[in-house]
Amino acid sequence: MNDKDAAARRGTGSDSTPITLRRAEPGDGAAVAEVYLRSFDAALPTVRRAHDDDGVRAFFRDVVVVHHETWVADEAGTVVGMMVLEDGRMEQLYLDPARRGHGLGDRFVQLAKERSPQGLDLWTFQVNAPAHRFYERHGFLAAERTDGSDNEEREPDIRYVWKGDAAADDRP
Repeated sequence: MNDKDAAARRGTGSDSTPITLRRAEPGDGAAVAEVYLRSFDAALPTVRRAHDDDGVRAFFRDVVVVHHETWVADEAGTVVGMMVLEDGRMEQLYLDPARRGHGLGDRFVQLAKERSPQGLDLWTFQVNAPAHRFYERHGFLAAERTDGSDNEEREPDIRYVWKGDAAADDRP
């Protein structure tokens, strides 16, 4: 990442501490898993997680951070948010509960759109109304609803789609 990209990815936390979005490193796996666990439990208390805490930690440490395009929000050396992108899909976006509502999710979505200007899709649970409002505010449209039989949690979900930068398709 060049200096311009790094500067564009910087912002501040709730107490004016700088928060930088950066690619995750292998050593970030445990911290990424902890953000996921805290966020999932706070945002989705009625959804049964498909794996126990140790299974989640192993998955993020050994698979996600090592093999997928994982980004973290770093606040003074502490991971306070995470996003995973793969082939035009936002696979994960989770924030420490204390960092919600401060623009950090907006920054992650902007980064995802920059990384996938042709378009993105993602899945979120139907019970997660705040996520629906968030993604719709960012131009995502609900494209498909399921009964949850294809996800590990067996929870009804919604696929959202952002069509991308249509103007980029019209350029010579």
